[in-house]
Amino acid sequence: MRAWQRLRIWARKRRYIVRRDPRLNLTYRISVGVVGALVLAVGILAIPYPGPGWVIVFIGLGILASEFEWAHRLLTFARAKYDAWIEWMKRRHWSVQGLVGLGTCAVVVGSLWMLGVFGTLAGLFDVNAGWAESPIL
Repeated sequence: MRAWQRLRIWARKRRYIVRRDPRLNLTYRISVGVVGALVLAVGILAIPYPGPGWVIVFIGLGILASEFEWAHRLLTFARAKYDAWIEWMKRRHWSVQGLVGLGTCAVVVGSLWMLGVFGTLAGLFDVNAGWAESPIL
């Protein structure tokens, strides 16, 4: 038996022990809900940025799906829609793919500007650039 299989069996035994005590089970479910929701929120915020935004979203949903049936259904639905989107994009002309990429870049640049990143960088390099200042911060 492999190490990951032993770990999985060990974790299932522990989960059955937790399920027997209603208070411990409620505490465990609340903990899973909070951790899963935090990971999911970070993933949603990271989607437009370069990096593993969607992976983090699916990990957050996976954490929630370990305890909640609604999250399991949502995870299955989201995976199917994500896969369909990727397949649809692969079939598009390179110009459409490029426009989607430019739109993503515009969202990233716009959100970085709104969050004040450009103004902070201008301040670090002692550049007086009024356009770089965030309109909301």
